[in-house]
Amino acid sequence: MSEPAANPAATSFPAPTISLPLGVEVLRTYSGALVFLEILFGGLVWILVASSNVPVPLLQGWVMFVSVTAFFFSSAYLILLITGLADRINTDWNFLDVAYHFLAVLFYFAAFVLEAATTAANGGAHITPNSTETLMCITYPRGNIFTVLNGRQYSINVAATIFAFMVTLCYGCSMVMGFKRWRM
Repeated sequence: MSEPAANPAATSFPAPTISLPLGVEVLRTYSGALVFLEILFGGLVWILVASSNVPVPLLQGWVMFVSVTAFFFSSAYLILLITGLADRINTDWNFLDVAYHFLAVLFYFAAFVLEAATTAANGGAHITPNSTETLMCITYPRGNIFTVLNGRQYSINVAATIFAFMVTLCYGCSMVMGFKRWRM
């Protein structure tokens, strides 16, 4: 009799390609450190925007979506690398790394711009401390919106803008480093 045919599903997938070390050693590489910083600074953006009570939900809703989503995806990616599970999943991890960080750069740059627009729309106006109003929108001239934030909200939004820019830079550096690894 003849030998049974080999299972095509078992032989058609290449071995996983990943050029980063697995385990805790990944944190000793630049890429691992950048992913850790992406999680740290992205979490700060999430916390800061949420603590500002989201005064402009149309703009800051996207910032919240991007920061929360990127936080969880980056955390999952780092957990896969630290636990070594990435070696068991047959895929080209170097390409996925580049593709994920490219999308993250695009989304986080948009979030940074929207957060900066929310902060800049304040226009230097302040609410007096004894006022009970926390947000006031003025639509003059027609079509333009100027948001008046209290001092606390303004400060929090400035910090969120700075951290959103830092996260965008971290994702950009990760994308460039991932592209170099992918093309090796």
